[in-house]
Amino acid sequence: MINTLYIVTASGDVMVEKHYRSVLSRGVLDPFFAAHTKAMSPEEVEPAQTSGKFTLINIYRENIFIVAVVSSDVSPLFIFEFLHRCIDVFLEYFGKTLGESVIRKYTVTVYQLLEEMLDNGYPLATEPNILREMIRPPTWTAVFDSVTGSKNVKEKLPSGVSTNTQWRRAGVKYSSNEAFVDVHENVDCITDRNGSIIFNEIRGEVNMRTKLSGMPECQLTFINPRLLDDVSFHPCVRLADWTNRHTLSFIPPDGNFNLAKYILGPENQITVPIQIRPSIVFNDTGGKLDIEISPRSAGAKPIEDVVITISLPKQVNSVSCNPTVGTQSFDSVDRIVRWDVKKLPIDRPSQLRGTISIQPGAMKVEHQPTVRAQFKISGFVSSGVKVSRLEITGEKYKPFKGVKYTTTAGRYEVRS
Repeated sequence: MINTLYIVTASGDVMVEKHYRSVLSRGVLDPFFAAHTKAMSPEEVEPAQTSGKFTLINIYRENIFIVAVVSSDVSPLFIFEFLHRCIDVFLEYFGKTLGESVIRKYTVTVYQLLEEMLDNGYPLATEPNILREMIRPPTWTAVFDSVTGSKNVKEKLPSGVSTNTQWRRAGVKYSSNEAFVDVHENVDCITDRNGSIIFNEIRGEVNMRTKLSGMPECQLTFINPRLLDDVSFHPCVRLADWTNRHTLSFIPPDGNFNLAKYILGPENQITVPIQIRPSIVFNDTGGKLDIEISPRSAGAKPIEDVVITISLPKQVNSVSCNPTVGTQSFDSVDRIVRWDVKKLPIDRPSQLRGTISIQPGAMKVEHQPTVRAQFKISGFVSSGVKVSRLEITGEKYKPFKGVKYTTTAGRYEVRS
């Protein structure tokens, strides 16, 4: 299965290497580093490379790479899923954000987690609930124990590892019981300068946070379950109930977990939340920049935390812009124009206009820059997926329940 795992920074420095079978030289990563050097950004690094008899499979999330070295014939999707699970576990242990500084700070815990998650290269314990019983999160008590010589890893596996509900620990008790559903969607969209859609896709997740005593049974139903065609589930979900009745029936893990993931492609007639109309023109001495953004379809919900970035060519010397709303800045090193809008006006378009200065004697600009967008819409999902009801049975208490919807931009680009 997996011979070695490497954790690499966005700039290409190896921070962690964990060998499960035989010790490999870092030279096995040369094809990955070659792809990293060739790519324009970390997000554009190819997900797989060949290195002799080995295959390198990588993901880039939270500003770090995780690279798996595989020698046997195995499904790449299986490896991708495990690598994403590693990131999810790190986020559970170290907080809502990762990065080089966090991994370096908790290197010991990272090695302990990787040791327990794989056994001779095969996945063993990947559920955060089980891992927390084996390896304590890096709190101040764990730091104290490391100084005094106490062990942070238990000698025996938790009993849940060998049961049919290994995702839930036994004997869970809460004074206040609650369950929250969070439907979150990332909108990927590529359009031309006129607003015509070249590609669009929605990647959605149904996440839950449960604090429920005992061993409750949950049933989650949707108003429009037929939209969830290309969907994958947490192991706790009973597939037969979904196939027959389109109902998610499960015994939930304790705490935060991802219940389901789904993808909606262009065939679903997705409406993009905002429209961006860029006009960037260059001449021999400079150019003009005109960006207009306006809400398109957000269910009357405000579009917040809007960030527009324009990567200009290296011939650009300076940029002078004036936004009608928000703030604008120019990074003279990377030549990136950034436009921040805290809350996008609903009743009128927002504009960024300015002039571009070209370096004297520079070559003619041949490629038009790409405009990228980030945003967040609370209380709205682009696909129209809606939760109908969450039923919790099997226990005598009546828990507090809630549902939240959020849409954010994934890869949202406009080719000017």
